[in-house]
Amino acid sequence: MLGLPAHVRACLFDLDGVLTQTAKVHAAAWKEMFDGYLRERAAREGTAFVPFDAVDDYDAYVDGRPRADGVRTFLAARGVRLPEGSPDDPPEAETVNGLGNRKNNLVLQRIREDGVEPYEGSVRFVHAVREAGLGRAVVSSSANCRDVLVAAGIEDLFDERIDGLVARERHLRGKPAPDTYLEAARALGVRPEEAAVFEDALAGVEAGRAGRFGVVVGVDRVGQAEQLRAHGADVVVRDLAELLESR
Repeated sequence: MLGLPAHVRACLFDLDGVLTQTAKVHAAAWKEMFDGYLRERAAREGTAFVPFDAVDDYDAYVDGRPRADGVRTFLAARGVRLPEGSPDDPPEAETVNGLGNRKNNLVLQRIREDGVEPYEGSVRFVHAVREAGLGRAVVSSSANCRDVLVAAGIEDLFDERIDGLVARERHLRGKPAPDTYLEAARALGVRPEEAAVFEDALAGVEAGRAGRFGVVVGVDRVGQAEQLRAHGADVVVRDLAELLESR
């Protein structure tokens, strides 16, 4: 009835871009942070300023990854290596964690100012999943996951939340490693092959494939259906409501 294989007993949802319209907020915050830093660095070193691309660079290097991994991966692509620092570094610190905290402050500011909107089709689908008696978990790299769920008014739809804070406490590797999705399946009491993963990020569908989940559903919000398939999606939809309409 949900457009999923009959053996699926639980659904594991990414947050940004799947459940809530916050992926564009993250992309804008990453661009603002990286452009500011790269402009400062270029002026200091007398080199050309090459801005962060909020589509290509975002998809390739930061989307779906834990914040520090996103900073590290993008800068490595530009040939830049910074000290790691510590998670409590101030946002002005020129460290991996400092830049990550600078980006996080920008995201929180945008969420406070603009609020959070869920995708209506996703909310309909999650309600249908609950009515069907399947387990439901949110799996996000964000440390702000609960705040976003509350702001969007959908926190009560889920049984479990495995987010950036939980990953840090339990020493789980971030996407594209499958650890956080595997932890969500364990928390819901199902085997990976009994769970469906819903992801819009390339790193996220890689995590679903690496964890050998029952089905990986790619959610194509930005016209990257082929890339989602290439990275591990079994099925690609533009909106989760399409799965209900396929019944």
